Amino acid sequence: MTELRIRAATPDDLDTVLAFWKVAAEGTSISDDRDGVERLVARDPEALILAERDGEVVGTVIAGFDGWRCHLYRLAVHPERRRLGIGSALLTAAEERFVALGGRRGDAMVLQRNASAQHAWRAAGYAPEEQWRRWVKPLGG
Repeated sequence: MTELRIRAATPDDLDTVLAFWKVAAEGTSISDDRDGVERLVARDPEALILAERDGEVVGTVIAGFDGWRCHLYRLAVHPERRRLGIGSALLTAAEERFVALGGRRGDAMVLQRNASAQHAWRAAGYAPEEQWRRWVKPLGG
């Protein structure tokens, strides 16, 4: 197997990323469309991090930093490539990005029903903060 390549996504990757998430990501988001991901990459070109092997996307993570907090979303690894260190490599890249930007703590969105994801996040040193609950409101029409 060839070496894993970690890099920031470009606008040319967006359709591939959206197709990849349909196979590898758990759950969906209101922003899982071309416009949403295009805005992300235009606003913060380094936020969407890809893992590639043999030119194929095998993993993703969004490492968003708003100047105050470090947020992790869409950590996804292709189902046939899990448990090979791809998720760890993506998290390392995200954490290095945060540290370089002055971030002090990363937080991740993890579905309660996704036991394998919870295990992976714990193994990476993350822990749930049970006193917090996410509150959401869809915006716009």
